[in-house]
Amino acid sequence: MRVVTMLAIRIHETGGAENLRADEIPVPAPAAGEVRFQVEAAGLNFIDTYKRSGLYAMPLPFIVGQEAAGVVTAIGAGVTGFQIGDRVATVSAGGAYAQEAIAPAAQLVRVPAGVESKLAAAVLLQGMTAHYLACDTWALKAGDTALIHAAAGGTGLLLTQIAKLRGARVLATVGNDEKAALAREAGADAVCVYSRENFTDAARAFTGGRGVDVVYDGVGKATFEGSLNSLRPRGMLVSFGNASGAVPPFAPLLLSQKGSLFFTRPTLAHYTLTAAELHARASDLFTWIAAGKLRVRIGATFSLTQAADAHRALEGRATTGKVLLVP
Repeated sequence: MRVVTMLAIRIHETGGAENLRADEIPVPAPAAGEVRFQVEAAGLNFIDTYKRSGLYAMPLPFIVGQEAAGVVTAIGAGVTGFQIGDRVATVSAGGAYAQEAIAPAAQLVRVPAGVESKLAAAVLLQGMTAHYLACDTWALKAGDTALIHAAAGGTGLLLTQIAKLRGARVLATVGNDEKAALAREAGADAVCVYSRENFTDAARAFTGGRGVDVVYDGVGKATFEGSLNSLRPRGMLVSFGNASGAVPPFAPLLLSQKGSLFFTRPTLAHYTLTAAELHARASDLFTWIAAGKLRVRIGATFSLTQAADAHRALEGRATTGKVLLVP
């Protein structure tokens, strides 16, 4: 019996981008409750680099990536609601950097007609992240002030737009003037180019000296102290990423000293605990896209075999918007 194989990008040893290896492996069969789909586009996310580097421990070897969109090719026992040929997307693939991927049926969403697979893969993880940050972790309302770091990145551009949809005022931080223009296009009320300006000073100026209500910080170590210093009393620092390294340990007393601040480190899995919550977030994103209220910027696409180059571009802050792998 002939074994059908596929190309997949795997990690056999953690470390740098050079450890991303293109392997020919058997096409997996879906287990009970799972669905297999042909990957038409896979999204790159910083969590992929954390797993590759070993910051987030994974059993070796493993296929990289968790976000993808494509067409259903096989259905496991007990799965209802999906058929072969359906267009789907997920942020919970068991290895998205591949020609075919497996995902739990409960973690799949349908991609509506009129939304390309590339667009679905580009918006789902970062879009649902931006959705829970703005709508739940700190539920922005009209008049709130938010500082959004790395605002020209994939999550940052979406978060800026959703914050504006909710009536907030947004101060965006970016690394250069080109990225500043993108943040302004997304609706930022003010932009700080942190390579030549102090973003804490900018936050104080933006709020008349008071400090912002919330800081959304996906950068981590490099911005942690400045983010705390940018908040008003009883403001919240939402630390949702480690692009510059993990936030170092700190004493809770620090939060008291800086204004009885709140600090949280959320993750998408805990904001999509039920199928209803998952589908509601995805539905909002697709509805906003269809209505022209949410624009998704695809900054770059790479082939599967260029995965290492894609990781280097992402980690080197050489990208804007979403980066995709296209098998």
